[in-house]
Amino acid sequence: MTDTKTVQQDFQERANRVLAGGVTSNTRLLNPHLIVERGSGSRLFDVDGREYIDFLLGQGPNFLGYAPPRVVAKLAEAQKDGVIFAATHRREVEAAERILAIFPWAETLRFGSSSSEMVQAALRIARQNTGRKYILRFHGHYHGWFDNIQIRSEDGKAGVGSLGQVPEALEQVITINWNDTEEFLRTLRERGHEIAGVIMEPIMLNSGAIEPRPGYLEAVRQACSDNGSVLIFDETISGFRLGLSGASGRFGVSPDLAVYGKAMAAGWPCAALIGKRELFAEVATGRLTHAGTFNGNVVATAAVLAALDELESGEVYKKVEAVGGELIDGIRALIAKYDLPMRVQGLPMAFHLRFDSSDDEITSYEQIQALESGRYSDFAQHLIELGVWVAYRGIWYVSAAHTSEDVAETLARIEPAFKALADS
Repeated sequence: MTDTKTVQQDFQERANRVLAGGVTSNTRLLNPHLIVERGSGSRLFDVDGREYIDFLLGQGPNFLGYAPPRVVAKLAEAQKDGVIFAATHRREVEAAERILAIFPWAETLRFGSSSSEMVQAALRIARQNTGRKYILRFHGHYHGWFDNIQIRSEDGKAGVGSLGQVPEALEQVITINWNDTEEFLRTLRERGHEIAGVIMEPIMLNSGAIEPRPGYLEAVRQACSDNGSVLIFDETISGFRLGLSGASGRFGVSPDLAVYGKAMAAGWPCAALIGKRELFAEVATGRLTHAGTFNGNVVATAAVLAALDELESGEVYKKVEAVGGELIDGIRALIAKYDLPMRVQGLPMAFHLRFDSSDDEITSYEQIQALESGRYSDFAQHLIELGVWVAYRGIWYVSAAHTSEDVAETLARIEPAFKALADS
């Protein structure tokens, strides 16, 4: 290594040699130049020792912040008992009991390692229980990278989302606009006899932090019940973040199945599919396959239990609401101060910042697509250079580790980016 090469640059060269694209998830290609040494609380530290205030939180899972001490201690203790037994273990049962106690509409569950896997289980269960083939999904919602569910939406049409993806894999998926009750009901009238399940993010956090319009979720719930289609909420992002009972609790609408991950296990890789016992009947017999060597392992379920120990009192949510609200107010003040065509939309625990000069309420993915996104990507890069770690697509996550002092420091760090925009 030369005298002028940083540790970061050296590691990046090494990463590019041994990891495809220098990363192990394509979402990290957006900024492949950060090599992290460690995370602590609300901060990341790179291998050169530079510190970032983090509002990406590992794409959302670190709702309690990085390495929360009480959680870390419980996981260190749990792994002393072994990790995988090819048998059910005590913590697995206890974690399932505590999750189901939160959701009165659900009766049973299965654990997995990722939400992408649990979405596949949900689709299989919906098809088996209804005898139908088609899945109804929505533009702008993300349910994993598998061939039969990943799409790319352009001009109101859905196509394959990746090179190498077989187009035929999407032949049994119908994609329509979300938050449009009329279009949803029309689709069920025309094709309801074919639709096994309806899968959605009950609040669209992956693209735009868009809340459901009043009455929309209720209309979808009633129509699915009337049609005999299985309603699936993908709460991978919203679950245990919007509140202990996630979006279903916040908006008061219960699905038939729901997928949880990310915040559920304080950053540890663990996911769950919960729902009505009757839907899992053939899973229980083994005739409907759901499997996985690492499902419900000791450390994963210990992480769930440790996360719930922190979340169940409700104090974490009060803190995140307050701190996230301060951050939103501060960003809006900067937008006003420099008279910029920008907008903040969403909730204190997950909101979206974008360039948008209109006053129209954003309620659809179509509106999000109409906004020019390249400008925000450049802006996000400027924020990262100023020591604030954010996503390029505009989503900001707030954790229990963030404080009012963090907010003040963040606003001070990012103000030069707002000023530079105004000057340009």
